[in-house]
Amino acid sequence: MVDAVFESLAAFLDRGSLNPHGICLLWRPELIWTHVVSDLVIAIAYFTIPAALGSFVTRRRDVAFGWMVWAFALFILACGTTHLFAIWTLWVPDYAAEAVVKAITALASLVTACLLWRLLPRALALPSPAQLRRANAALVARVAERDAALAALRDAVAERDRAEAMLRQTQTMEAIGALTGGVAHDFNTLLGIVIGNLDRIARLLPADSPAQRPVRNGLAGAERAAALVQKMLAFARRQPLQPVRLDPNRLIGDLSALLRDALQAAPALDLAADPWPVRVDADQLEGALLNLAVNARDAMPAGGTVTIRTRNLPAAEAAAIPALAATDHVVVSVSDTGCGMEADTLARAFEPFFTTKGVGQGTGLGLSQVFGFAKQSGGHAEIESRPGAGTTVRLYLPRAPRSLARDSRLDAAPAPRFA
Repeated sequence: MVDAVFESLAAFLDRGSLNPHGICLLWRPELIWTHVVSDLVIAIAYFTIPAALGSFVTRRRDVAFGWMVWAFALFILACGTTHLFAIWTLWVPDYAAEAVVKAITALASLVTACLLWRLLPRALALPSPAQLRRANAALVARVAERDAALAALRDAVAERDRAEAMLRQTQTMEAIGALTGGVAHDFNTLLGIVIGNLDRIARLLPADSPAQRPVRNGLAGAERAAALVQKMLAFARRQPLQPVRLDPNRLIGDLSALLRDALQAAPALDLAADPWPVRVDADQLEGALLNLAVNARDAMPAGGTVTIRTRNLPAAEAAAIPALAATDHVVVSVSDTGCGMEADTLARAFEPFFTTKGVGQGTGLGLSQVFGFAKQSGGHAEIESRPGAGTTVRLYLPRAPRSLARDSRLDAAPAPRFA
């Protein structure tokens, strides 16, 4: 059996009775070399194409159906080999080897064709470039919507954090105010007894008595303590107020001379053309403005500009400020171009007895008194400041109802709008 197989294989490979293909072409040089050059060029191309396809699939492993590319590469490589044998058999009649190569090529082409037809429905199901562009555009739009939603969420969270910080600050100030008010009220009662008795002693003593001087000194100290207690009561919103209906522009105009003396220069005025009347205690508002002007002056040791502004704040805008009721207000602000405040200082600026000044240069009750006056008047006070960018203190004062008694300063000459 084995001998028969070897005899059949030897008979198949025997080329002794065969002639090379060149004899069929009568060894005509033009025909021979035309076939040689053409088959050689085709073979080189067929060997180059599989190399390029293999390099591409190797580097781009994400390409879909890469195995199909390898099938095409094997088929093209077999075709190139048949063209090389076509050149070889022009001179050497190895037709058996050529037949084997052609059989391999036929098998590769058949397998490739079958695989291609099976792959065709899946390839047609792949999205087209236009579909990919539309899907990419939709994805970009969804990403943009998501980014916009995230930005809106961040803004909402930041706004909530600001509102919570303001609420915590308000609650802290309420607690400090309650404590301060209780202490100041009791201390005020005791000071009233001390001042009354010292005054009675001073009246009973002879004018030339050596005890007159220490009694007078004690009375002066008690009166200064009483003034300090009044500031504490103002912060705690327990001071007696006499609110009237007045024009803030005219009050500022009447106060301009005192402001000029306090600032040692005329403040810049930017007043609303037609401000609403406010419901406040006129004397307390004057004291608050003078207090803020002095603070602004102290914040500008190298000089600068203090600006006082007024503007109407409708109820719709006031509703956006958590600390304000949704009613009409007038905003009176005092701005300076001084050194500004650090964040830690700004957070405690309204606390009583908190001061950045040296010992003996301030009680730390100025801004707390302004805050208490604004709150007791039904409004609010806030500070905006940055280091090196100056400070602005805003007083939100409620609009006065028409039924409230008028203040005599409403009949004064109108204040200048700009100065």
